Amino acid sequence: MMTAINKDVIADRLRETLIDLATTRGAGKTFCPSEAARLIGGSHPDGWGPLMTPVRREAIALADEGRLVIYRKGKVVDPHDFKGVYRIGLPYSE
Repeated sequence: MMTAINKDVIADRLRETLIDLATTRGAGKTFCPSEAARLIGGSHPDGWGPLMTPVRREAIALADEGRLVIYRKGKVVDPHDFKGVYRIGLPYSE
């Protein structure tokens, strides 16, 4: 069973990983949320699969902060109103 401390540590690692992946890819590039989950949970689905919901939660929080953007079918979506496959990237810079 995961404790509150473990959840906080995982959330922090996920946030850091999401920002690192987006920054490494650079402006105009996106990545699949499973990439972040795999970096933390490993290559086996039993390790990274359970992290997909926390990844989504942290991606939404970072989108709310304006640090990341969530894309669906190549278009920016409302982080609180999207379904299905999505990608993550940096916000467009003006």
